[in-house]
Amino acid sequence: MPKRSDTRETVLLALELLRRIPRRQKVTASELHSQLSQAGIKRELRTVQRQLEFLSEHFDIERDDRSKPYGYRWKEQAVGLALPVLSEQESLLLALAEQHLKNLLPVSLMKSMESFFSQAKSNLAQHGNAKLERQWLSKIRVVSETQRLLPPTILPGVLETVSQALFANTWLNLEYRNAAGVHSKAAVMPLGLAQQGPRMYLVCRFDGFDNERSLALHRILSAKSSTLTFERPKNFDLKKYDDDGRFAFGNGKLIRLFFTIDKIAGNHLLETPLSEDQVVKDLGEQLRISATVVDCEQLDWWLRGFGDCVDEVRKMRINNKINLSSE
Repeated sequence: MPKRSDTRETVLLALELLRRIPRRQKVTASELHSQLSQAGIKRELRTVQRQLEFLSEHFDIERDDRSKPYGYRWKEQAVGLALPVLSEQESLLLALAEQHLKNLLPVSLMKSMESFFSQAKSNLAQHGNAKLERQWLSKIRVVSETQRLLPPTILPGVLETVSQALFANTWLNLEYRNAAGVHSKAAVMPLGLAQQGPRMYLVCRFDGFDNERSLALHRILSAKSSTLTFERPKNFDLKKYDDDGRFAFGNGKLIRLFFTIDKIAGNHLLETPLSEDQVVKDLGEQLRISATVVDCEQLDWWLRGFGDCVDEVRKMRINNKINLSSE
């Protein structure tokens, strides 16, 4: 008689497989085995194959055995298992999540969710009933504030290895080529992943150092995850790293910025201020702006982008509290 724990594991495996078998395109045992592994469910491939054979005999699951590897899918008119099925709204949410979060979630998680993304796409397909939800995908768009650029090429396997090491808190061994073309090899502690426009950056600490650096993923020539784990530094905060202007080529130094801008060019600053303590003086054809910001190269690029519309630029280092009423 099988042990109760063995029976439970078998049932759980069957449920996971039933959830992941698609309704239209076929999936192989190896693909399902990979999805399960990425989700942290470790089973032998042969176990998955046996379970699929059993399920295809007892459920409305089609097994295409005309060629190997066999492909599995729910039959055309199959009701399926009485488990929660994605609604049209949930399908829309998953479709949007795949578009906008695919580079910000662990690759293993994205792979383990492939069947759900596939089901969401199927639910939103032309032959489905989710007409309004399908239309919504063409009604929204995230637009760029700057000149649109094509994303740089990230070498195969790099994003997967980096995201897995970041997720598991394991050291990374990298070969890297910087913007000047200099090659180097280093062991790094991965601390964060950020997307800036079309580019992806890894925030990390080099072995033997206690400061953080950002490495562009498209400049990583090879990445290998170590078996050595580390304790995530308690004094590191990715949000603060960003707030300090580190992705904008700054070092966290605050300044009080003063400049004059033509009113037509600067009117948007009345709606989207540079800071919460921004002060604006109307000079007729111009606006006099002052705000507390992080000093960084991106700020200088932004100011230069206005050309002759901006003048009288002045920066003042902040050493103590500023009396805004005196400006």
